[in-house]
Amino acid sequence: MLLAPFLGKPLPLLPLQLLWLNLLTDGLLGLGMGVEPPEKNIMQRPPYSPQEGVFSRGAGVHVAWVGALIGVLGLALGSFYFFNGYGNWQTVVFTFLAFAQVFQALASRSGTDSSFSRGSKKNPLLMGMIALVIVLQLAVVYLPALNTFFKTQPLEQVEMAVVVVLSSLVFFAIELEKWIKRKQGLGK
Repeated sequence: MLLAPFLGKPLPLLPLQLLWLNLLTDGLLGLGMGVEPPEKNIMQRPPYSPQEGVFSRGAGVHVAWVGALIGVLGLALGSFYFFNGYGNWQTVVFTFLAFAQVFQALASRSGTDSSFSRGSKKNPLLMGMIALVIVLQLAVVYLPALNTFFKTQPLEQVEMAVVVVLSSLVFFAIELEKWIKRKQGLGK
């Protein structure tokens, strides 16, 4: 993203689109994540030492690989659409990032438990925020007045399906990481 202007390419996201993503994902999804019920075995775990950093116990590695996965998928998707002459390539990247972070929030509800076992009824606020984020992002993509304001273009059904499928890979990758941790007996 930082190198695009130096390479003579347009920015993948406009500043207003970045602000929108931050409001949706850090704001709305963050509110929902903030009221997530604790994991069932939380009181059986040893406490964190006050000297431990925020990125201890594998958190730094997790943040790095999930960020890299989202970045690589987003850049690959954007590059494919840009270099094949699709005029809506920025909207594809913009929508991919919004949906990838929705899937990341769903998978990150627990560091060890499967998201499927946690269910959707345990945190109705998060589920409502996810629905709101999806509706607001779709509005930015499909409502003409918002197209003009955000400089987006409507996506066709196939394009939206590609965005949803690729962004869901984030969810499944995080779930795979948790499954591996459970099999190895980590995180208990």
